[in-house]
Amino acid sequence: MKHLFPTVAIAALSMAAAASAAPFTYTNQRFGTVCTFPDEIFSIREPEPENGDGQQWSAPDGARLICSGILNVDDDTSKSFVSSEKASAEPGYKITYSKAGKDWAVLSGIKDGKIFYERRLFGKDGVIRTVWIEYPQALKWKYDPLVGVIAGSLKGP
Repeated sequence: MKHLFPTVAIAALSMAAAASAAPFTYTNQRFGTVCTFPDEIFSIREPEPENGDGQQWSAPDGARLICSGILNVDDDTSKSFVSSEKASAEPGYKITYSKAGKDWAVLSGIKDGKIFYERRLFGKDGVIRTVWIEYPQALKWKYDPLVGVIAGSLKGP
């Protein structure tokens, strides 16, 4: 039990620090994808892609967040998306958690040595809206408390 307290204390401190970080809401003009996150943490705004499908931010510690949309040209569903991702043989990509609802899907796992969390919304307007968060495994304590809140903020029109 001696070792449990420092871990719990560190987690509580990281959640308190995350809670005090200023929230920023991004709205993509092309697809109407919306997500909210602490821009004190994801402070480096990367150049916007020419096609205007979304935006990426990075953190100085190696974490990354993407909020974007794509046209659902293949008529994917949440279940077909999860199924195809679980069948992927991409090197360095391993799904450890997946769940699909009627119009949403969530994946989590490891990609290229980093933890990732992805949430997709399959809109009736033919757009798939996505938030992707990845971070170094050593920073799990810092980002795990943020992932659910950020992913839960994903929405569209």
